[in-house]
Amino acid sequence: MSKTTKQFQTEVQQLLDLVIHSLYSNRDIFLRELISNASDAIDKVRFEAHSNEALLEGNADWQIRLIPDKAAGTLTIRDNGIGMTAEEVETNIGTIAHSGTRAFLRNIKEQNLAEHPEMIGQFGVGFYASFMVADRVTLITRKGGDGTQNGCRWESAGDGSYTIEECTKEGRGTDIVLHLKEEMKEYLDEWKIRAIVKKYSDYVQYPVVMDITREEPVTGADGKVIEGAGTMEKTTTETLNSMKAIWTRPKSEISDEEYEEFYKHISHDYDKPFKTIHYAAEGVSEFRALLYLPAHKPFDLFMPDRKRGVNLYVRRVFITDNCEHLIPDYLRFVKGVVDSSDLPLNVSREILQEDVQIKRIEKNLVGKILSTLAETKEKEPEGYLAFYKEFGPVLKEGIHFDHANRDKLQELVLFESSRTDAGQFVSLKEYVARMPEGQKEIYYITGTAREALEQSPHLEIFRKKGYEVLFLTDPVDEWVVQHLTEYDGKKLKGVDRGDLELDTEEEKKEKEAKKEEAVKQYKDLLGFIQERLREQVKEVRFSGRLTDSACCLVADDYGLNANMERILKAMNQAVPESKRILELNPEHPLLQVLGRLYEKDKESARLADYCELLYDQALLTEGSPIKDPLRFTRLVAELMVAEGKELAGK
Repeated sequence: MSKTTKQFQTEVQQLLDLVIHSLYSNRDIFLRELISNASDAIDKVRFEAHSNEALLEGNADWQIRLIPDKAAGTLTIRDNGIGMTAEEVETNIGTIAHSGTRAFLRNIKEQNLAEHPEMIGQFGVGFYASFMVADRVTLITRKGGDGTQNGCRWESAGDGSYTIEECTKEGRGTDIVLHLKEEMKEYLDEWKIRAIVKKYSDYVQYPVVMDITREEPVTGADGKVIEGAGTMEKTTTETLNSMKAIWTRPKSEISDEEYEEFYKHISHDYDKPFKTIHYAAEGVSEFRALLYLPAHKPFDLFMPDRKRGVNLYVRRVFITDNCEHLIPDYLRFVKGVVDSSDLPLNVSREILQEDVQIKRIEKNLVGKILSTLAETKEKEPEGYLAFYKEFGPVLKEGIHFDHANRDKLQELVLFESSRTDAGQFVSLKEYVARMPEGQKEIYYITGTAREALEQSPHLEIFRKKGYEVLFLTDPVDEWVVQHLTEYDGKKLKGVDRGDLELDTEEEKKEKEAKKEEAVKQYKDLLGFIQERLREQVKEVRFSGRLTDSACCLVADDYGLNANMERILKAMNQAVPESKRILELNPEHPLLQVLGRLYEKDKESARLADYCELLYDQALLTEGSPIKDPLRFTRLVAELMVAEGKELAGK
């Protein structure tokens, strides 16, 4: 392949422009990213060599070598990992095929990178961080196992284009040569390189080595210094990192700073983790785990093509960074490492799916994570609340999907309610503890926002009785309450569904008497309204939940309410046809007006219009769109005009 010049994909060029032309307070991360990439390349060749030994080419002396050259002004990062073909180079560097970086670009347009230098690392753009310190980058790579020395040379100045050509490379792996900017030459100094490796890459399990030259006195054959002989330069290769996998070390030997740096290494998050979970399991299943609960949700938390955050190792050999069977999806925010002693090194994705050991590990991990959250909720309520505001909607997915841990999860979920201020939450345990005498069920209402729910007419009777109502405003809540049907012997009841049983026996008798009287008085009117609205509602009846409003719509116990319909439509799902029940307040003056109109003229066009207005009013109060807004506004205007004429006539 002759030397070819190509243009970067648009998204890549945008990314490079941001890297090159923005100000960063922490450029050191470029070396961490490149060492991490080199470590990943070695992980990959070790793993693939279990099924294809030819990849090793007789070289399994794993190392990552740093080569500073002050005369040339270059810093080279060399690994003997898997290497890349020319096609892989173009795919991995010339284009961006995953949606994560596009989301990154959308996000950073809204932020000032000078104030958020961590974002390059946080969004995992890795290799491109090279251009923070280099005005030209050369990459020389060869994939192992092909029996040739045919490699690929890639080079770019970050100016919108790159060149790619064939080259000869003896060893398998990749060299990245950074032609440092003049003001970045400090990254050629030994002390600077040592400090960065110690801070960011001390735990990398492969040796990060560098040749160190020292002036030493001249010595004789006996090793003694020869007086007056002066000094000579001596070069030795030194390993700059400890290589001790942090998860294999005792907790007592690891500082908070080391835990934090490892978290930043695997998560690309510059904030501290919310919680660190480090433990070893022994017995039937032996493994070590170092898990982190983030303090803030990552940008791709709800993206379908996101990667899982827990890496699987087998006896310190990397297996995969996307093992979906280690952690259930509702805990996908968890980051960390699991290292098993029981799994075979050549474990495949299919084996992982069925392996009994993996299932045991998952059960242990989930139990440990949930118990840590439960302990935090009890001992650090303010910290748990901050965490829950970030990850509560995801955690609640477990109630729908994880039957085995539902009892544990229901102790972790929190909700706003009619008794909490905005942004404050109550647990189910707290709710039950403060239920007034006579309350038999746990009441909730679902919707899109607290502000709308607070105005719902469905809450009127509950306010009158002093009953607390939970506000469920996350879309997932509609699925949560399908499975969280009971807590502590108390059933959960939606205030906008079915009949309510709130009254004492005396109150029931009194209400039944009033309802019978209203039905007797307005029986024919109810029939008229139902006939008029037969296409829109299932039934028209008097309400036991309204005290101030004229009307509301309620669903059957197992029917679709307005919020669920909105969610399904937003998901482009087919919404099954269903009609709700129109409830009327028998004590509202509006009913008396309708009654008089009906007695005066059953065929009155105004009466028919009032029925339509009544239904539209009920739709608006539940947050649903009305079918004909123009007709609605015209009727309201006509009513206002009629009222004005009547007042003028008086």
